[in-house]
Amino acid sequence: MKLFVQSIIAAILLSSVCIADEQASDDLASIKIFLQHQAILPGSSSAIEVQFETANNWHFYADESTAPQGMSIKVKAQAKGLTFSEPVFTKSITYFDKVTNKNLNVYTGTFSVFIPFISEANSTSTEIMVTIDGVACSEQLCRKASYALTRTIEISPSAQMDSSAFTIPSESVFDQPMESTTHTTAIIAIPLAILAGLLLNVMPCVWPILPIIVMRLVTQAQNEKAKSFILGIAFAIGIILFFAALAALNIILKLGFGLVFQWGDQFRNPAFVIGMTILMVVLATYMFGLFSLGIPATVSTGKQSSGFAGSIGMGFLAAVLSTPCSFAILTFVLAWAQTQPIFLATVTILLIGVGMAAPYVVLTMIPKLLSSIPKPGRWMELFKHATGFVLLAIAVKLLEAVPAEKIINILYYAVILTVCIWVWGTCISYDTPQTKKYTIRFISVLLAILFAFVLLTGPHKGLIDWQSYDEQAVIKAQTNSQPVLIEFTADWCFSCKVLEKTVYSNKKIANLIKSKGVLAIKADTTNFDSEATKALKEIYRQPAVPVTVLLLPHEKQPIMLTGNLIKSKLIEYLQNLPDNRK
Repeated sequence: MKLFVQSIIAAILLSSVCIADEQASDDLASIKIFLQHQAILPGSSSAIEVQFETANNWHFYADESTAPQGMSIKVKAQAKGLTFSEPVFTKSITYFDKVTNKNLNVYTGTFSVFIPFISEANSTSTEIMVTIDGVACSEQLCRKASYALTRTIEISPSAQMDSSAFTIPSESVFDQPMESTTHTTAIIAIPLAILAGLLLNVMPCVWPILPIIVMRLVTQAQNEKAKSFILGIAFAIGIILFFAALAALNIILKLGFGLVFQWGDQFRNPAFVIGMTILMVVLATYMFGLFSLGIPATVSTGKQSSGFAGSIGMGFLAAVLSTPCSFAILTFVLAWAQTQPIFLATVTILLIGVGMAAPYVVLTMIPKLLSSIPKPGRWMELFKHATGFVLLAIAVKLLEAVPAEKIINILYYAVILTVCIWVWGTCISYDTPQTKKYTIRFISVLLAILFAFVLLTGPHKGLIDWQSYDEQAVIKAQTNSQPVLIEFTADWCFSCKVLEKTVYSNKKIANLIKSKGVLAIKADTTNFDSEATKALKEIYRQPAVPVTVLLLPHEKQPIMLTGNLIKSKLIEYLQNLPDNRK
């Protein structure tokens, strides 16, 4: 799972700023300032206490040496006539942090930060400004938190400092002081990055074009070793440029948008998991050969790709062509990079490019080595097929994080999407007319989008206040002359899903149901022996779903609206009802 726990953006970092006088509060924490002495003598020592009370399940990172970069809490104070010492933190607790997969020191619940100060001999009453910056995290996401609080302290020669409101801990303490792991991480990450880059060259997506590209570069050099080496370097630069773009993306996410991803949080988001599941299915169909990514003519023939610039372009293209097979590695690397210092993350990503580019430099210097490379053949097809089955297994594994009621729809869509991909890739031959080709592919894309809308997106929650089917509730509503709408549906009914999308996700209909005081009942007939199933057959005499039944006070017989093309008729009936029913 770790290979896929990072990718497309899953939890966005929000920003919280709170400014107040003596106390501040938001949905992350409540903060107050206390004075050790309400009044102090000129030239004396005292302190302020900044007391935090975090919201449930939220915490601040304590130890700057172990917290993810830039995420430890920072508390500063300033005031005219006062000289402040370093803050003193209270005892932290140990927390297993999913960003680093380590036990880290954090502050949560109620904790305090003490800031000692000394007043100048001639100072007078002054206003203390306390600023707090950090990142508050829960198990789902992290949010930047910034606060600015003020407190006025009286400085007078007649001040009484006999008693103190609190005492200051002797020093900042942590449960388990830890050493910084950046150096150790670098020792491990750098060789692994180079190894990962080398492995990209044995991916089935890259292997077939490797000899083609190398021989193209050697041919362009016209057997001059120096020129061949230069073109190999240019090709390597193109590959590294692709990874430089990934490194730039990482920097933009961290600095430009302040994104901080919790390890594995994306898998708490059903939309992300569904998207990843579908992506695994698509990549599996590629491995099974249902569609292919053609090699551009500039690579296979060398036209318009000669020279240093052309070789750079081919290198960049080779890196791009590796992505269908290297998707897991690249997404994992980006996710890991989000938790590391920018310099280490950037170097590591670039070294993956170096690892991928190195064989091309060597082969352009010694093209005879190409003869020792195994030729593409049936073994490669079997390897790709095996990879496809692995991807399908991963897709099934991902479904464990999806609500049970959505899994069957995802499986149906996976089958439909596979058919659409099959039509795209196999129902068109080389000599198929352009018009027919574009028509077939347009229909494939259209069907994939349509079924995604029907099967993968749920109805607007809360738009209609549905009640479960209860015959007694229906009788009571009719006795009180309240209109009743009963939607008979079933989980296995495709037309019912369409009805949810086209009718009951419509705001106009939802507003009419509410304004007319209609009792809305969803009658689930998925199970054969359910009360709703029996009512559908025995009371309303309907053979199949979807059926919408309207029981209106002025109508003696139930109104039956069958199928899913009922929108206009339903609106008409609802509009004819009197308003303000409760």
